[in-house]
Amino acid sequence: MVSNINQLLVQAQTAHDTADWSSLIQYLQQLILGTDSEYPEIVKNREYLLKLTLSILEMGDFQQRWEITKVLTRLGNIAIPPLIEILEDEDAEEELRWYAARTLGEFQHPEAVAPLVELLKTNEDEELKAIAATALAQMGTVAITSLTELLADEDTRLLAVRSLSCIPQTETITPLLSVVQDPQATIRTAAIEALSSFHDERVPPVLLNALDDIAATVRRAAVLGLGFRSDLREALDLVTRLQPKLYDFNIDVCCAAAVSLSRMGCDEAAQQLFKLLISPHTPLPLQLETIRALVWVGTPSSLEYLQTAFNQITSETLWQEIVTVLGRVQKPQTTLAVKILLQILRCLSCGTLTQHPATEIASVKSAIALSLGQLGEMQAIEPLILLLADSNASVRLHAIAALKNLDGEATYQQLQQLANNPELTPDLQQGIAIALAEW
Repeated sequence: MVSNINQLLVQAQTAHDTADWSSLIQYLQQLILGTDSEYPEIVKNREYLLKLTLSILEMGDFQQRWEITKVLTRLGNIAIPPLIEILEDEDAEEELRWYAARTLGEFQHPEAVAPLVELLKTNEDEELKAIAATALAQMGTVAITSLTELLADEDTRLLAVRSLSCIPQTETITPLLSVVQDPQATIRTAAIEALSSFHDERVPPVLLNALDDIAATVRRAAVLGLGFRSDLREALDLVTRLQPKLYDFNIDVCCAAAVSLSRMGCDEAAQQLFKLLISPHTPLPLQLETIRALVWVGTPSSLEYLQTAFNQITSETLWQEIVTVLGRVQKPQTTLAVKILLQILRCLSCGTLTQHPATEIASVKSAIALSLGQLGEMQAIEPLILLLADSNASVRLHAIAALKNLDGEATYQQLQQLANNPELTPDLQQGIAIALAEW
């Protein structure tokens, strides 16, 4: 082991002397990453190895610097002082300082906190400040006190909030609560988003209050945060509190409200979403979001609302979205979803009686076939086989693909039996023949 390490040390020095950085990286990786870093020979030569490693950090290209930072962290706390020196050197290359900040964050050592905080306070380079904030966030609990102090300064408050939001520790709740009324909407938004990840009794009142914030970004963050607290649905009457946000002046807030109501998982929420969906004043993007939300509610009534909406709305885009999302329904509601799709399909198949505007739209029928295949229930076999007679090639191909997603062997046997039935229409005979050929 010792002779091997000595040989690698000689090779590393040679690579350094010839500025062969790629080879030097390989030798250092073998020495540091491939050997126990506490091995006596490594410990004895640690300062020398640090010197070689820093030479690559200072002279290498972007990729070489990226690779060598792994070696630096394995060398241990001995690397912290020179990295701080690089970070504090205003004449040093910006990319080099960027790597120094990034690497310091990986050490998670109290000694690295102060220089990173100082850089946030004094440096003008936004990218460098951002990586310093990220590094502090990486350091976790050890950086919370210093980041909290940065909240007092308007110039560093936003970066401090963003850094605190990346530390999933309850110790960050108190400092984040201190800025939820900040004059800057960006800071209020960042604080609300961060607080939403905590199930702490101090948070819900703040989110409820933020529902009426003047800034749409804050309202949206509060709406989404409350969406994760379905456990408080009844205690806080969340459906009633969220429902007005379906009609907010800002469509992003409206869409967020649809998503959050879907997470309530109750019939009351589904009813409010249905009203929004069929309203003639609801813009198309919000209607699409509402259709998805109704599926996510996951109750029988929410799926039945989609079926009712299909028969009331007049948009091809919405028809297609409804039959598409029904194909994504999860158990235990898959049987109901299949039933609804088959009922829609029967209406489409007898368009002369129902006069449903969707009867001639191939994309809707194709989407139904695709959804039936995704749901995978065998009761869809016969209706899908009938689609093989459709005049549109795309519908036939989607029907074939859907049939393959069902019980393959049983479906194939049924198609073979039907292929010999002389009573079938020529179009259906041809469709079955194509399906068998494609199997």
